[in-house]
Amino acid sequence: MSTIMPFAADATLLSDVTAAVKTAGATLRDRHTSHTRGVTMDEVVGEIHANDEAVLDVLREPLLRARQGSQWAEDELAGGALPPGEWWVVDPAEGNINHVHGMDDWAVTATLVRDNQPVLTVVHLPLTGDTYTAVAGGGARLNDRPLKVSAKTDLGAALIGTGQAKPGEDERTFRRIGDSVTAMLINGLVVRVSVPATMQLIHVAAGRMDAFWQFSDVRSGLVAGALLVSEAGGTVTDLTGEPWNTGSRDFLAAAPGIHGAALKVLSPIA
Repeated sequence: MSTIMPFAADATLLSDVTAAVKTAGATLRDRHTSHTRGVTMDEVVGEIHANDEAVLDVLREPLLRARQGSQWAEDELAGGALPPGEWWVVDPAEGNINHVHGMDDWAVTATLVRDNQPVLTVVHLPLTGDTYTAVAGGGARLNDRPLKVSAKTDLGAALIGTGQAKPGEDERTFRRIGDSVTAMLINGLVVRVSVPATMQLIHVAAGRMDAFWQFSDVRSGLVAGALLVSEAGGTVTDLTGEPWNTGSRDFLAAAPGIHGAALKVLSPIA
């Protein structure tokens, strides 16, 4: 079977994926509390794993059934290029750490990656009911409204974001995050440092934020936002300025008017 599928077929698949992700989102919503669950590290990790397992129980099979021949990327914290073909890259609780601490910044995401490029994505926010979707070549939407990135051209007026990709990254990565935040505080207007990446990238796609960068190749936190931003008219590259794919070492998604300026600030640090 060819790995090339026309846009029309991807668009048809989107409705099935959206339904599956919304159903999974209801499961995660029912597990949410307004208080922290877990005190020790073991307790917090146990709650995180329980969230993942509960959502995957209702999400995995519908996605694999919706796209015959697709494969499942098992490790949500993995990075690097995938083998050729079509893969589901899913985060059953994007922002899981926020969920188990009683916060609101979390979502369920499912992205179809074809030959290391995201081609279809659904990001559902169960607490608000909002659903962000994109199909390669078909634009990005929030519910039924088309999305468009910011029109800003001055980095000095930009609201920019970053964050860590996962706990326990190496010290060099943490120092680069710190150095890059300092550089952007000098050159931008405001810098947000938070997790998860997808929750910032939906703001970039919607034009609420102007750029997001990350020193990481964790796929599950980037593929959905990369497609949403690019389909909303943004520019998505690595920190050398090359087009981003799942094999890239780092990430920058920005409004076209400030992408070059942001890259100039960040590339020496990368």
